[in-house]
Amino acid sequence: RDLCVADPKLLVASVTKMQSLKHLRVRAYNRVFGLGARHLSTTKEYDCVVIGAGPGGYVAAVKAGQLGMKTACIDKRGPAGGTCLNVGCIPSKALLNASHHYHMAAHDFKKHGITVEGLGIDVGQMMKAKEKAIKGLTSGIEGTLFKKSKVDYMKGWGKITGPNEITVDMNEGGTETIKAKNIIIATGSDSAKIPGVEVDEKSIVTSTGALEFTEVPKKLIVIGAGVIGLEMGSVWGRLGTEVTVVEFLDRITPGVDQEIAKQFQTILSRKQKLMKFKLGTKVLGASLTADGVALKVAPSKGGDEEILEADKVLVSIGRVPYLEGLGLENVGIEMDGRVIKTNDHLQTNLPHIYAIGDAIAGPMLAHKAEEEGIAAVEHMAGLGGHVNYEAIPNVIYTHPELATVGKNEQELKEAGIEYNKGVFPFMANSRARTIDDADGMVKVLACKKTDRLLGVHMLGPNAGEMIHEAVIGMEYGASSEDLARTCHAHPTLSEAVKEACMATYDKPIHI
Repeated sequence: RDLCVADPKLLVASVTKMQSLKHLRVRAYNRVFGLGARHLSTTKEYDCVVIGAGPGGYVAAVKAGQLGMKTACIDKRGPAGGTCLNVGCIPSKALLNASHHYHMAAHDFKKHGITVEGLGIDVGQMMKAKEKAIKGLTSGIEGTLFKKSKVDYMKGWGKITGPNEITVDMNEGGTETIKAKNIIIATGSDSAKIPGVEVDEKSIVTSTGALEFTEVPKKLIVIGAGVIGLEMGSVWGRLGTEVTVVEFLDRITPGVDQEIAKQFQTILSRKQKLMKFKLGTKVLGASLTADGVALKVAPSKGGDEEILEADKVLVSIGRVPYLEGLGLENVGIEMDGRVIKTNDHLQTNLPHIYAIGDAIAGPMLAHKAEEEGIAAVEHMAGLGGHVNYEAIPNVIYTHPELATVGKNEQELKEAGIEYNKGVFPFMANSRARTIDDADGMVKVLACKKTDRLLGVHMLGPNAGEMIHEAVIGMEYGASSEDLARTCHAHPTLSEAVKEACMATYDKPIHI
């Protein structure tokens, strides 16, 4: 000490040496007892990791990034957007639009004074236009939305290997393990299968294969009279395919208000002659033939078997959650049948692991998954996210479109809820008459005591857009009188909503 005091330079050197030795001792201590491993490990740590980049998953990831969370999103497909953007909602709407243009030109232009010569179909160009729409949207997610929100996009198979650990088998090779404070399962769904009907995506197809036909089939059998079956049946029916829809039940569009469904079936089969229906029919099996497919069917309630023949068969009996290989068993995630069990905040039995979209109970809708993705992220951020399941719209994008929100008439009767009903046909709507597109109606159901909207059902042109007036009304607890007393521009199709609401609480003007 005396020496150091006598020479200040030696004092500084001595202190520096002691600090250096102390630092080395601390580092050695940390190595032994595991402290400071965060600085030594190459494992990436995130506040939120989303497995699945479909509508629910990528929206959740973007929202997490917006809220300042360090976020990663994992998907095995590569291009973001899931089934919806790649082989579902988006490509089907592109083909529905193209086929509608052709059908209009072939069948409706003449009565409007428009003549067309040399009208033809170029399926290859239709598919190119479809792919252009897909690429623009999927690339926008990764190239713009993820980058803007600073989301790391990992292309590979994500598997939960620990309560806070995900292992990713990367598409480009190799494996990467990451840590997560919170995990969101958003793995979507897959097409349901039928025993004895083996899908090859060539002759016997799911919606994925039906979006890739290289030529217009002569005959198409659609198994299932739900959303997917009727949309894809409409696409190819408009282009000239003879379409037969086989449905196990004695009605089409299960879950849709029966009054609306009956009129819908009449329009598709009798008026437009787009498709034939074989209701109350079960499928027993299918076999490939030299000319296509032979489908064995029989009455659902018993009876003689029958063979139906077609170039192609579309299996569209619904979808099932896609959870295989996710590693749920590794952490003991509880199931509720085929779906993951969650609470009102979309949490599983492990509170930091959430599940949304098709992986959980409820309608398998892209927009429902999006709302749940945002709600889950807001909840983990302490913002109290919420989804109002009574105000989730559902749309079938045929022509006319079918759109619904809330309860249908049969559900209200079964629940013993007293209601008032108002119906207004598009035949009495001036805009519908001017465009010569007046099939369908608007149906409003409201509480008999309070007049609060309980359900709204539309079948008609542009119903998929008009339904949102009813959705907003139901979200804010509006009555039918509230909508009826709201001024609507004239002439518009949405005036039919106003008139249907007038018919619900009082009387309409134009019928």
